[in-house]
Parts: sequence; structure tokens; C-alpha cells
Amino acid sequence: MADLVSGAPVNGLTVSTGTTPQAFTGEVLGVLSDGIAPGLDMIVAELHSPAIDAAGGIWQGMSGSPVYAEDGRLIGAVAYGLAFGSSPVAGITPYEDMQGYLGAATAAPEVAVGTRMATRIAAETDVTRSEASQGLRQLPMPMGVGGIDLARARSAVKSAGGSELVTADSYRIGRSSGVAAAGIDTVVAGGNVAAVLSHGDITFAGIGTATSVCGDRVVAFGHPMSFTGKTRLGLAAADAVYVQEDPLGVPFKVANLGDLGGTITDDRLAGIAGTFGASPTPAPVRSKVSYDGRSRTGTTQVLHPSAFADVTLLAALANHDRVVDGVIGGSETQRWTITGVRAGTPFTLRYADRYQAFDDVGSTGAFDLANVVATLSSLSNVRLTGVTDDVQVSDSGQRHRVVKIQQRTGGRWIDVTGKTAKVRAGKTLVLRTQILGSDGRTRTVFREEFTIPQRLKGQTGMVTVVGGNYIQDEFYSPTTFASIQRLMQSNPRNDEIQMSLVIGGGKTAFERTRTSDVLTRVVNGQKQLRVRVTS
Repeated sequence: MADLVSGAPVNGLTVSTGTTPQAFTGEVLGVLSDGIAPGLDMIVAELHSPAIDAAGGIWQGMSGSPVYAEDGRLIGAVAYGLAFGSSPVAGITPYEDMQGYLGAATAAPEVAVGTRMATRIAAETDVTRSEASQGLRQLPMPMGVGGIDLARARSAVKSAGGSELVTADSYRIGRSSGVAAAGIDTVVAGGNVAAVLSHGDITFAGIGTATSVCGDRVVAFGHPMSFTGKTRLGLAAADAVYVQEDPLGVPFKVANLGDLGGTITDDRLAGIAGTFGASPTPAPVRSKVSYDGRSRTGTTQVLHPSAFADVTLLAALANHDRVVDGVIGGSETQRWTITGVRAGTPFTLRYADRYQAFDDVGSTGAFDLANVVATLSSLSNVRLTGVTDDVQVSDSGQRHRVVKIQQRTGGRWIDVTGKTAKVRAGKTLVLRTQILGSDGRTRTVFREEFTIPQRLKGQTGMVTVVGGNYIQDEFYSPTTFASIQRLMQSNPRNDEIQMSLVIGGGKTAFERTRTSDVLTRVVNGQKQLRVRVTS
């Protein structure tokens, strides 16, 4: 790079609309030694074209745009912009480092330019010295999200505990299909390229620019996507719609994802690289929602496990919104099927439940499955192969509430709620539960009998009756495959009642738990009573 002196002319290729690269020109402002990382310099240049000038500077999505010397040599890829905001000043990753993906150090989020370079930038451009002194930073590579309203997606992932994919910087992308889709043959030097985590109903992809194509290999971006080293993401084409100006930040490219046609194999300090051909084996996430005579099944193909939880959550919400066509209160039943391989052995997990909400039943019902998938996809010895969620939505938001516990004694039923039920050792404790519906009707359900051993004479205990919907957030706590498996097998549904009896303590305690049949509504509330075992 010794010949890249201040004022040296450069030219390059990028896409602002469509799939055909357009030319830009520029001149070198200087070289920052070790500007990106030890042994990895940064070339600084000022770039211009009608599109760059109209947008107010270089844009996110331009990362990877090839830059050539006057003699036609590929010198690097656009990858950085001034930290203060939009400008035509670009930091360029040297191509020789992209070819080899040298260096294992973490890239600095911002690159200091120093006083001399700041003065030179100010002299050669409209940027002030103060603005230039803020340094250069990697052009933003936020995740493009398609298939759901971004505000709804951000709200959902925030409620779920946050997301590395859906952030404040995420932007909307689309997806084309059939003859309208950009073909993989449009991935050329200066053309659009995408690294894809999922596609279908919910699309997650980072869209940038290809720097060089050689045979079946492509290098792009000029900086990492997630800096994961070896990786397996989908390699796809993209079709740029336009470049959106942003007076408060960096302009960005709005694009539709095109055809898949390969695998991104490297996510490195100096850029990403991939191989044309087969894409990673997908795992489908299917959401079926039925409501008021309408039904739709949506499918998202997950290409990278880091997207599984967010896809599961957002696919359920997006399909719910599409079918119900409104944010409504009501209730819904869900049936899940999760398939995968654990330590080489295939598994299938199934669960069913009912959910109720006064305002947004679609959101209320989406989180439990997403939490389970988040845990499973994070386990090193688990590979998920599919997730299916079958949802039946109803306008009815009616529910039950546990209101009484009665004991059968002396040939009649006695209310023992909050009181003490006496039972003789060796005899049977007979209890039943009363529930009150939101329609005002009281129903008697769930009769249970417990034979009390003689050894418990003189001891005391407790009976707890709880509605399944009273127990919240139980799917947030499991961290192992075994704990998830147990929970899905034994957890009381929201429309069931659980009665637990504990007499005595320690290793000799007498413990029994019974669960009711499935009811037609969710059940809230909890009641207790004390038990005394007499002689």
C-alpha cells in the first residue's frame, strides 16, 4: 500500500438500486497504520457518485463495496464511516487481509484518526476537524428483519428478555420469490450479497456488498457480521430498492432478499466469505393459526441456531396478526411439537396448553414456546430440527377461579377453606374443589381421596389447591434438557387444577399431588387448608 499516497485516485462499485453495480470515484486521504487491528491497516478515502452525494455520504449496506486503484488493482473494501454520522469519508479494509482473513484480535468499535488525519479530512471535505476527530467506526451492520412490524418485534423481544438480532438499529427488509427474486448470479464484485440466518415468514439477514468473486468463492463486507469465525449462514442475493437518507445517522440500503445459493463459511475480522452451491440444511419453524373460520400455516426456514428463539416468537406473532387481523383479547389453545437430536439420539417433545388475555392473547401465548426453544437451542449437545405450533383462537376470554375447598365428613360436604380438616390415621381424606366462572356460575369439580397412613398419627400438614393459570413463568427457569422434558411432561396446564397434600416433614413426609382433567377455561386462584391427623 506504499503507493496509496494522499490524493491517489480510486474508483469502485456498489449498488444503490436494483442489482447492477454502479461506479463511484474518490481519492485517498491517507493510511492509518494498525487502524483496524495490530497488523491490519485502514485506508481512508473520500468517495463520490450521484447516489453517494444524494444520500449525504456512504451508507450501511455499502460494506464490502470494492475499491480499485487507478491501475485496476483491487485495494480493499468500504467498511467504515466517520463515527459522527453521514459523510463521504470511508475507511477501507485492505483486500490482501480479506483474502487471508489474518488476525485474531477483536476489532475496535471506533478507530482514532489522529490530529494530522483529522486536519487532512477537514481540508479535503466538508467535514469539520471536530467531526473528523471523533474517528471512524465500522459501518453499521444491523440485522435486517422481514415479515413483522418492527415496533411489534422490538416490543416482543424486550418482553422476552432481549435479543441480539432485533435491536433499536434493526431495519425492515423484504423477500422476493419466483421470477421476481434476484438470482444468485447477481452476486458479483460490487453487487448485493446477504448473509442469512432465516428466511420465510420471518427473515433475518445482513445485507451488504460483495468485494470479490473468484470461482465458487466470494468475499464481502470488509468487516465482521458477528465475528464468530467459522460459521454456517445462508449466502443469498439481494435486490436494492433504494438508499434511505438519515439526517441523524448513517443512510441505509432498503432491499429485498433474493435467491439462496451458497453458504457463508467465515465471519472474520476483515470480512465474511462464502462458497456458492448448497446452503446450510434448514430447520422449519411452522405456525398454524385458526380463528373465526380462517386458517393459515406459515413456515420459516432457520439456517443458524442463534435465530431459533426469535424466529419462534416472531413467527407466532406475525401469523397470529395475519389471521386474527387485530390485537384482541380472548383465549387460545396451543399444541407444540419440537424435534431435534440430542447427543446423536433423535427426540420429540410435545406439549399443549390454553392461554387467556384481556388485551393481546397472541402475545401472551407466544412466550412459553419461545423460552423452551431458546434453552434447547443454546445447549451444546442439542440440534433442533423443527418446531411446530398449532393455535386455535377464540374471542371468549372467560375463565375460572378456585374459590373453595370442601371436605366430605359425616355424610355431608363442609367448607374447610383456610381452616383445619381433621382425618383419622388409616382413614381417607376426601376433598373437592369449587370454582367460580367469570360468568358468575359456581361449579364443583375435582374430587380427590387420600388414604392417610397410620404412621402419621398426631402429625399436621397442608393442602394447596391452585389453578394452573395462577402459576406463571414456569418456562423461564429450566436450563437443561432434562428439566425441560420433566416440565413438559408434568407441568399443570393453565386450564387444569392441581391439588397437593403434604403431611409431616423431612424424609418421612407424606406427599401427594393430583391434577384435574382439562377444563374449558383457564383457572386462576389458589386456596389452602391445614390438615390434622388424629388417632
